[in-house]
Amino acid sequence: MTHTLILGAKSDIAQAIAYQFARHGHSLTLAAREVDLLDPLAKDITIQHQQPVHLREFDGLDFASHGEFYENLPEKPTVVVCVFGYLGDQKQAEGDFAETQRIINSNYTGAVSIINLVAQDLEQRQNGTIIGISSVAGDRGRQSNYIYGSAKAAFSTYLSGLRNRLVKSGVHVITVKPGYVATRMTANMDLPQPITASPQQVATAIYNAYRSKTNILYTLWMWRWILLIIRSIPEGIFKKLNL
Repeated sequence: MTHTLILGAKSDIAQAIAYQFARHGHSLTLAAREVDLLDPLAKDITIQHQQPVHLREFDGLDFASHGEFYENLPEKPTVVVCVFGYLGDQKQAEGDFAETQRIINSNYTGAVSIINLVAQDLEQRQNGTIIGISSVAGDRGRQSNYIYGSAKAAFSTYLSGLRNRLVKSGVHVITVKPGYVATRMTANMDLPQPITASPQQVATAIYNAYRSKTNILYTLWMWRWILLIIRSIPEGIFKKLNL
């Protein structure tokens, strides 16, 4: 039985991922702050898919606790999915470094802290998969969310380097770059429906990427081409756009 650890398991995407992997025979550890709130989810997955589900308290921003957290897991994972993050408030962050720091730590530093530990373990065992949820926002900086985007860009670069390092150990690293996703985090945003995914669509694409050992996954698929166009715009023109 393959065991999957989901970090930041309270988000809509994370919960969809939990169902998807359990459906395909994975036992689970769901880790998050206030993890007791996930007890109904764990029970439902157990009933629906007959897979054991462990719950563990985890705070991505409490870097000092990450070593003890990973060491004390009920079962060492073969698959680790890092989902936690924080969109934040761009305008507030421009004048409030505490908000900037929260965005950066939630989307980059905290993820690196725990994944470094995961990578060491999987490298020694010479088996496993690390899946990091980045964002299309990291492909090019835009005035509307460049602090969040810069943290996701850093995370994507980290995952790229980690993939390069671990391939010889038989450990695969997947970078997931969702575009718009209809979740509680984006509930107040006016998202264009044709290019907006559901959490279930993202979860299905992630599982398929895991099975096929995809390196970089855009969800929905058309975001790869949208970002190709955006990245090709000359900087002299791009900087004048209201994006």
